[in-house]
This record gives sequence, structure tokens and C-alpha cells, in this order.
Amino acid sequence: MAEAHELIERIKSGEDFEALARKHSICPSGKDGGKLGWFGKGQMVPPFEKAAFAGKEGEVVGPVKTQFGWHVIRINGKK
Repeated sequence: MAEAHELIERIKSGEDFEALARKHSICPSGKDGGKLGWFGKGQMVPPFEKAAFAGKEGEVVGPVKTQFGWHVIRINGKK
């Protein structure tokens, strides 16, 4: 969790989310800059989904704990 907080601060200070995701993410999406693509309700685990849908477009939210680990989420857009 400490690393997730540090990454959020680095992003807020202007570092590139995608570059940090490529370097630090252990999720398969990390190699693509953390991009998950569009998803709807019911497609992600509940804590991740709740945080993602509560955030505003352009916002970075987290850290969010799921059974897969800690997540930092950037909301690129909403449909």
C-alpha cells in the first residue's frame, strides 16, 4: 500500500501514469501503460468497480485493495 500511495503522489506531481504503470504494475495491463479499456458494471471485482465508478473523469483514485493486490486507477473517461 505504501508504494501505491507513493505512486499517486508522483502522478499528482506530474509524472506520467502510463510510464509508472509500465514500470511498477504487476498486472498484465501494466505493459500497456495500465490501460484496461472500457468496462461496465459487473465486469470488475466489487472494490475496484466501486472506486472506478465513483471517480470523476481525469481523476486518479486509490489505493484500492482487491484480492489481486493494490490498485491505482486513472479514470480516462466514462460512457
